[in-house]
Amino acid sequence: MRGPVAFGDVPMRLESFPADATEWSGLPTSLHPGESGVATMRTRRLGEIQLRLVEYSAGYLADHWCGKGHIVFVLEGHLVIEHQDGPAYALTAGMSYHVADSESRPHRVRSQNGGTIFIVD
Repeated sequence: MRGPVAFGDVPMRLESFPADATEWSGLPTSLHPGESGVATMRTRRLGEIQLRLVEYSAGYLADHWCGKGHIVFVLEGHLVIEHQDGPAYALTAGMSYHVADSESRPHRVRSQNGGTIFIVD
């Protein structure tokens, strides 16, 4: 395991978009009904990267298993990311979760009382 990583020493390349700020409350929302509940999403695309602010209603359960890679940060509330093959990750405000595109571990979100997350994918 490597020690702390210095700025600029990370292999991820963030390219092809200008420096900018996002006023998330000014972006349009899209509603995504789950098997139960609803996810309200605001999205910003930056080249090949997508940023999303997602609010899950109480009782939300995704209506699909997702195979995409994500980096998730929980801003508010509580949610569980469950994997189709068994493991589940209970997340609360201040926690993060990550899964790679190539990992082929289908996952979905469940939230009993609702929550808000920020996603990079």
